Amino acid sequence: MKELEKNLEATGGVPAEAELAAINRFAKSPLRAEEVYTFSLRLCDNEVDRDWERFDTAALNTLGDLFVGKSGIFDHQWTAEGQTARIYRTEMVREGAQVTAVGDGYCWLKAWAYLLRTEKNADLIAEIEGGIKREVSVGCSVARRVCSICGAEGGTCQHTPGQRYGEQLCYLELRDPTDAYEWSFVAVPAQRKAGVLKRYGHENQGMAQLRAQAELGRKYLRELRREVTRLAMLADDSMDGGALAKAAEHLEEPELLELKRVYGAQAARRFPPVPQLRSRGAAKTEDETEFLI
Repeated sequence: MKELEKNLEATGGVPAEAELAAINRFAKSPLRAEEVYTFSLRLCDNEVDRDWERFDTAALNTLGDLFVGKSGIFDHQWTAEGQTARIYRTEMVREGAQVTAVGDGYCWLKAWAYLLRTEKNADLIAEIEGGIKREVSVGCSVARRVCSICGAEGGTCQHTPGQRYGEQLCYLELRDPTDAYEWSFVAVPAQRKAGVLKRYGHENQGMAQLRAQAELGRKYLRELRREVTRLAMLADDSMDGGALAKAAEHLEEPELLELKRVYGAQAARRFPPVPQLRSRGAAKTEDETEFLI
């Protein structure tokens, strides 16, 4: 399971009647419109981020349900005193003309939150209205991180996020969200730009073993690719070693083993093994009868 944080933005307003009804589901006593300040949040999207990960559309829909009712805090400090606002509604937004880095339609999860118009919250409301408090980070967990190339669990295959295999970009797709913890106002100067900050949970023993085995597999494939390149150049010295090595990066074990067999046989015919000790052959028999007396 993976825990992560993502940045988002906030903008503010006043609740309409339908919005107020949704807000009052979370209030012990009915609230009036003049008592409430509402604002919208840009939560998660399906774009490939700086860590070469992204949410799939199903995950965004699930997160939309999980974040309803979650409270907002400051700087991810989980204290009751730090609670400032609560999400009361979410919606998936699809941008018709915009596409992601992998070519599909861009979409993002929008949320609406409310806080009370109290003296304590007056400064916060002013900062939201003034655009000072506009970045927010969310904390959630996902059960799966899937390789976009082969569909294996993240870290258990030989593909490297951020690399291209043919025309296909490798990234990890975040699937099956299990929980949404909170969303937090973050000091704007501390944020470089809208992006991704992730927090990883402890790996269990089984996952650690899988990662270790995956690393051994990647090492084996690297050595196999180097050996195929070496044998190919021995078989035909007119070949470009750099081009061969680049082509080998896109081949998997079955193809590499076959090329190793073919190039190995060709190289052996071209450079047959020479024994270290030459055969002395049969000893020459001399006719020594002429020395007989």
